[in-house]
Amino acid sequence: MPEQKSRSMHGLGVACGIAAGAWLGSAEAPTKLVDAGYSPIVISLCMVAGVFTARWTLPTLMKGTRYVFADLLTKSHLIVWGILAGALWAVANTLTVFAIKNVGLSIAFPLWNTNSLVGLLWGCLLFRELRGAGAVTWIKVVGGGIAVVAATITLGLASVHPSTGSSAHGAAGVAAALGASLLWGTMYLPYRKAYLSGMNPLSFVTVFTMGELGTMAVLAATIHVEGASIATQLHLLRPEVFWLFLGGFCWVIGDMFQQYATKYIGIGRGIPLSNTNQLWGLAWGALVFGELREVSDHNRVVIVASSLLMIAGAIAIGSAAAARKEHLSVNEAIARECDRYGLDYNQAVAAQAGIGHEVGADKKAWWDWLIVAIGVGVFAWLAIGAHRPPLEMNGRWIVILMIAVLALLGSSGWLLWKRTRFS
Repeated sequence: MPEQKSRSMHGLGVACGIAAGAWLGSAEAPTKLVDAGYSPIVISLCMVAGVFTARWTLPTLMKGTRYVFADLLTKSHLIVWGILAGALWAVANTLTVFAIKNVGLSIAFPLWNTNSLVGLLWGCLLFRELRGAGAVTWIKVVGGGIAVVAATITLGLASVHPSTGSSAHGAAGVAAALGASLLWGTMYLPYRKAYLSGMNPLSFVTVFTMGELGTMAVLAATIHVEGASIATQLHLLRPEVFWLFLGGFCWVIGDMFQQYATKYIGIGRGIPLSNTNQLWGLAWGALVFGELREVSDHNRVVIVASSLLMIAGAIAIGSAAAARKEHLSVNEAIARECDRYGLDYNQAVAAQAGIGHEVGADKKAWWDWLIVAIGVGVFAWLAIGAHRPPLEMNGRWIVILMIAVLALLGSSGWLLWKRTRFS
């Protein structure tokens, strides 16, 4: 029975990881507004504001603030970790905008997706992931890691080709994307620490957003902005702010699925699966924005082949289901966290099986509906007067890609609710 439950949760984690990839990839599409001449800092600030709005609206709608705050109070030591994770995300997200500006969405995506290797390393070193895993599992993980690294090196070389911009700009874009990779890979440490302690992902992302918005505000106030002031650019960007907020909203949906994937199958498996967002980034960049239109045939083959190799590596890692010995090793990591912070071990183990602490889970207060109404109101206000982004886009492919990501949202979201009630 325990083994069947483990296999069941592995399947759920895989489904969440795939859905995360679709929504995280789609979330980056609005950052193409950097090509319209707006500062990466301003674009990142608007997107983070959308993330902040969605992060308070969705968890409130799904669980209610009573549940979220009860969960946070029982594990208050994790609040500072959530803020730290949010700060790392804000810096990494800003770097991705610079990367997109210099080398394009299709190329930048695979480079920052090397965060899966960073996360895998931290998971093995600090949280006993893969301890007790069999030879087949290690072959999948190591082989997948080698495929990811090989694809990253190839894409890095292709990105400084004259067809994608000057060598100086290409090198800056590569550096920004790899910097984002390092920060995002490290960001998963607080994630895993929280879930080994039994915290619900919805609770964690609520405090996470405080760190990301605060850090983004500091970055916007201290980093020199090209051209007009931030206030002036925000005013000029007003007709397109809705799309950046929508990008932040999509990112939150993807991140929630990623959080559940990390909780149920670990960093080393969940993050590579969610990094199939590279495929979605490539699709949006190439099919919607025509980024590969001017690329040479040789570079186009290199980019596509390397992207497919990276996806294959991520799938190999994600398909390595944990055996009984590895689960025992993870339980030892849970026991360590519980001993360190005085938590209930049985409750933490139950949370890993999708059985959450359901205090107030189905009881929503009047202010919960007020929070949801404010969130919806913000998006509705921004939608009024919103203009089509000043970019060349293929409308047919936008519709096709949106239908696909909505289908994944519906199927994976229903599966998550059915098995865990979002616990």
